[in-house]
This record gives sequence, C-alpha cells and structure tokens, in this order.
Amino acid sequence: MPLGPDFQRLIAAAKTGAEWAWVVIYEDLAGPVTAYLAAQGAAEPEDLAAEVFLQVARDVAAFEGDEKGFRSWLFVIAHRRLVDSWRAANRRLQPTLNLDAIAEPPGGDVEEEALERLAGDQLVAALKSLTRDQRAVLSLRIIGNLTLADTATVLGRRVGAVKVLQRRALIALEKIFRDRS
Repeated sequence: MPLGPDFQRLIAAAKTGAEWAWVVIYEDLAGPVTAYLAAQGAAEPEDLAAEVFLQVARDVAAFEGDEKGFRSWLFVIAHRRLVDSWRAANRRLQPTLNLDAIAEPPGGDVEEEALERLAGDQLVAALKSLTRDQRAVLSLRIIGNLTLADTATVLGRRVGAVKVLQRRALIALEKIFRDRS
C-alpha cells in the first residue's frame, strides 16, 4: 500500500507536525503494523502499535529516505517494541502470546465477515504451529509488504537465513492446509 507519489512532501509535512500528514501515515500503516504485532503474539497489539507510532513521531525528524525505506524503518521500530514487550513480560513472568487478538475493523456484510473471520481463525491457528522466527518472516513479508533484504534488516539476520525461514514456513503451512483438506 503506497503512501503516495508525493511521499517526500508527506514526510516533510510530518516532520513539521502537520496533522494531515500523520493521518495519511497512520491510516496507511496502522493496520499492517497492528496485524504484524498480533501475528507475532503481542499481548496488546493495538497498544503496542500506538507506542510504535509515538516512537515514529518522535524520531521522524531523523528519517532520511524513500517510501520503501520509511516502511522498513517503521517495521524495525515495531519489531524492536515487540521484542521489548516480550522481555518485559518475561521479567513479570506473564504469558504474552495472544494470536487470537487480531483485530478486524467493524464492517458491513455479516456473511462476508463471518467467512473472513473463519479464514482468519484458520490462518491464526496455522501460524501458531510455526516457530516465532517463521511467523516473523511471513508477517513482515506478507503483512508488512517488506522485501527479503528489509525483512533481514528488521530481524537482524542475513538474507539467506530469511529465505530459509520463509521457505520452511511456507512448506509447514502447505502441509497444514493440505492435511485439513
């Protein structure tokens, strides 16, 4: 989902605190960030996403780059916040995994929503069977729409390692869905 052809003007406006620019950024990226955090088992993905956007707002003045770089930078922040939340939860000795917390916006057609939720529930159940690293790779690649290189940067891994994790995750998902058929 592109922020638009006039990305540099949008970022320049965001750096000055223009409300319209932050509305555009938030509306475009809040859903994917929240979905990524939920898919990774964040206990409160919406709250964590809010923290991510607060951090982005604090640090946007230092950002230099294009739209692709901005998206990658934002997901690096999201991933770091997620890891911080896991560490904090481990210190408190409370469980943090809650993959059932994927929020869906209120909508219209009840039948369509029910079918989507069923598909979503099946996907969440399948994601639970993957390793944390496999979930991270698929979430960043699919939900975050990041490249292999950007995903490697976010996770602090080599591109080759990301490729292997992605391949293993896709093979595992294929097996899960094939067994359910």
